[in-house]
Amino acid sequence: MTSRALTHAVPIVHEPRAVAALNEDVELRLALFTDTALPQLNGVTRTLDRLARAVRARGGEVLTLTTTDDGATYDPAVRRFPSLSFWAYPQLRIAAPSGPAVMRELRAFGPTLVHAATPFGVGLAGRAAAQRMGLPFVSSYHTSFSAYAAFYGLGLLSEPGWRYLRWFHNGGLRTYCPTRAVQHELESHDVQRTRIWGRGVDTKRFSPRHRSQAFRESRLGAYPDTIVVASVGRLAAEKGLDLALDAMRQMRERTNVPIVFAFAGDGPYAATCRAKAPTGTRFLGRLEGAELAALYASADLFVFPSRTDTFGNVLLEAMASGLPIVAADVPSTRELLRNGEGGVLVPADSGMMADGLVTLARDTKRRAELSARGRATAAQHSWGAVFDALLSDYAAVVRSAKRSASSGWLASSA
Repeated sequence: MTSRALTHAVPIVHEPRAVAALNEDVELRLALFTDTALPQLNGVTRTLDRLARAVRARGGEVLTLTTTDDGATYDPAVRRFPSLSFWAYPQLRIAAPSGPAVMRELRAFGPTLVHAATPFGVGLAGRAAAQRMGLPFVSSYHTSFSAYAAFYGLGLLSEPGWRYLRWFHNGGLRTYCPTRAVQHELESHDVQRTRIWGRGVDTKRFSPRHRSQAFRESRLGAYPDTIVVASVGRLAAEKGLDLALDAMRQMRERTNVPIVFAFAGDGPYAATCRAKAPTGTRFLGRLEGAELAALYASADLFVFPSRTDTFGNVLLEAMASGLPIVAADVPSTRELLRNGEGGVLVPADSGMMADGLVTLARDTKRRAELSARGRATAAQHSWGAVFDALLSDYAAVVRSAKRSASSGWLASSA
């Protein structure tokens, strides 16, 4: 497998700047296909919600096509297809929309671009409809197939899985990747026409100024001399939570200062986490808005044990909040925390993770240095600039599709 020297990237990092309007010669009407959407809360749903709002802020329109959800309220810009809970993860839904139903929705909306944020279920239906209707199609890669396959012991399925992913993604004009590490992995498996679609952070929403001793005392039972170690995200086995819980247990055994471990999030592994958690652990459930910002800013350390995330949006939120990070050393995380920018990387080993937590808990000067560097790095990741770059690339795709339509490229490639 060879990498492609001509692969370009939508820049990950830009200086903050004003929202840019779409190019006047391109009408963007985006049909966005996803198996997970709000009110489900995870990194993908939050990113896709931001994408929809960014398109509308720049003069475009978005129709989201997704699964049914018992907690959803009516939204005229969302179409939901009948779905069932995924047996291995009841919080997620799976659907297989019929081709005629999808095409009826697309004809009524009149998209100029179709984007699938999943290669399965709803995303597969979107790809097929775009092919049949001659619409330009792009996709994005949000879940590391190889990492999940390795975690769940599915190594024998890896090559068939990559053949499927190659077929799915190469049927489009773009495959958007959150990091260069992910881009290189996809290219090594012959996925073509990749681009970087980075991630950003709202540095007003997430900031050290939201630190609150009242929050520490009332929600965490933590006082000024307490070290609070926070974790934010889905409570799922593949997130490395066993690693984190064991590291925290060792940390408690090796220090004599008061420690509170605070977990924000929910998921299928919640009961197991509660059973395995060391003394002094608080499970806060799903936090949003001001409470989530207060948790980040009011903690003293952030632990990120995941080896499966393709980006880890929570890392930028922690960095913007001035929260030093101890993270498992994997390529995507290494890309963001390169050169100690906001945290330290350790091998995916509970003892080594405990070493990192204990060392930083004892070293207030080092924590202050990492806090300052993390805030400086987060400030360079503007959501506005990220979406300006992505939508500029969208416009290039739409123009290219118009030029290529007469040659029949879209139908043959899909």
